[in-house]
Amino acid sequence: MKIAMVGTGYVGLVSGVCLSDFGHEVVCVDKDPAKVAILKQGEVPIYEPGLADLMAKNVAAGRLSFTDDLAGAIDGAAAIFIAVGTPTRRGDGHADLRYVMDAAREIAGALTGYAVVVTKSTVPVGTNRQVKQVIAKANPDAEFDVASNPEFLREGAAIDDFMRPDRVVVGVQHDRAAEVMAEVYRPLYLRDFPILTTDLESAEMIKYAANAFLATKITFINEIASLCERTGADIKHVSHGMGLDGRIGAKFLHAGPGFGGSCFPKDTKALARIGQEHGLPMQITETVIKVNDELRRRMVEKIVDMLDGAVAGKTIAVLGVTFKPNTDDMREAPALTVVPALIGAGAKVRVVDPQGRREGEDLLPGVHWIDDAYKAARNADAVVILTEWNEFRALDLKRIARHMNFPAMADLRNIYSPQDARRAGFTRYVSVGRRDLDTTE
Repeated sequence: MKIAMVGTGYVGLVSGVCLSDFGHEVVCVDKDPAKVAILKQGEVPIYEPGLADLMAKNVAAGRLSFTDDLAGAIDGAAAIFIAVGTPTRRGDGHADLRYVMDAAREIAGALTGYAVVVTKSTVPVGTNRQVKQVIAKANPDAEFDVASNPEFLREGAAIDDFMRPDRVVVGVQHDRAAEVMAEVYRPLYLRDFPILTTDLESAEMIKYAANAFLATKITFINEIASLCERTGADIKHVSHGMGLDGRIGAKFLHAGPGFGGSCFPKDTKALARIGQEHGLPMQITETVIKVNDELRRRMVEKIVDMLDGAVAGKTIAVLGVTFKPNTDDMREAPALTVVPALIGAGAKVRVVDPQGRREGEDLLPGVHWIDDAYKAARNADAVVILTEWNEFRALDLKRIARHMNFPAMADLRNIYSPQDARRAGFTRYVSVGRRDLDTTE
């Protein structure tokens, strides 16, 4: 089967590469000639473990190619995926569908035979019907169906998620489209991975409902963590006890500085907006957004309080600024709130992140980038752990504390324990949802 993937952002590139590994002929299209040139040279413009090798393998096998020629990519394709961005629209929080509709119009003009136009981008309920109307208006003679096929890829584990998914969701209107989509995902059918075929609206809603629920779970445990700090309970123990309940599960019960990234902030805002438009406010989701925003500000307060209420003139080493480990994605990262607040309060901030510098240099002006945690901590007044990269999980804490101006740590991912910090020589240690350590009192 020939497949066209319109858009080579995170979702489009990962999906195109993985579909080519299924054995399909995949042509990835992008309007940016410079980006296409980079991809043709075998370079991957994003950081995703394993993606470069898998891309090279399928290009060499002749199953994967890149172009800026939309008509050529679509010619003969049985499925045409739209995988363009749907950022939050300024002013109202809704998903911005301009790029989706632009892609639909361009696809309409290039259709020459029957194809299924598949929306891979995350879009509000009703969007696929709009895509159908746009294509039919632009090309009344086009023979096509539309399908909704939302992605559920975790950055840092996207290839494994695509190849071994919890489920694949496909929304269609007609059997012919369902048959094409079944062929697209035939390798997964053969290995008995769950394939849910449903209507367009349900497929669109599943994506938003799933992400909003996970964001809610994260926000709930962070609220419980705040209460643990007031009552003397330990969030590590509380999370473990909750997670042992099969009805709840252990995933997404890790207290920290709040959720970020390309999906949860955008999708919770979009779901809240969808509810408002239909006269049914999503009160839980709206509260999740509010609490997550407040939590980030509380993280700043933790750091400032640890340093006796003032950070002006003090040097702070921040470990990790991407929204999660194993990605270079800075979108909605907690660091984008915490770091500027520290700089605004007069702190000198040093940053260490294995992959964050490429985006972070523009997003975090005024910081000093250092490639080593020990160098960053030397003569610093505090160390702040914001992202739990593996490189930060087994640091020599004694070495760090020994060379600091003032051995204080804000462990906002709960990687270590107060006991670890005390034994290493830290005089102050704060985390999330646990008792603080202060040996200076």
